Amino acid sequence: MFKVIQRSVGPASLSLLTFKVYAAPKKDSPPKNSVKVDELSLYSVPEGQSKYVEEARSQLEESISQLRHYCEPYTTWCQETYSQTKPKMQSLVQWGLGSKIKKLVYPPGFMGLAASLYYPQQAIVFAQVSGERLYDWGLRGYIVIEDLWKENFQKPGNVKNSPGTK
Repeated sequence: MFKVIQRSVGPASLSLLTFKVYAAPKKDSPPKNSVKVDELSLYSVPEGQSKYVEEARSQLEESISQLRHYCEPYTTWCQETYSQTKPKMQSLVQWGLGSKIKKLVYPPGFMGLAASLYYPQQAIVFAQVSGERLYDWGLRGYIVIEDLWKENFQKPGNVKNSPGTK
């Protein structure tokens, strides 16, 4: 006969109270035989040899298979394009995260993107006009910088129309 000592905790009102419980088998109960692990049905080995039999494909499975084979070149192209574009986009995002330019560029950019969804024709005209203006501004800036460069960094022997000469 084994005696088991177990500690248990009472309900919440008695949560700090611990006590011992002594348990022993009943004297009038017959002794039970233990069951071995091999005798449990959960662990038993099936009687015969099992063989995997693949079921025939249904019409739906066949159609999905054909669709996958048809789309494979396109998905491969998309994956390659994504893998090439991802590093460039990440570097662009990193540049945009650390600069004050994001405060100037992001809000108008997102507003313009949202407006172009609702007014695509006007967005095309705006993009054409803005592109021309940006090109003009860039060209003007280039001309100004070129003139400043020529005025300030010319060699002393090649001075043309300087203030002290006639």
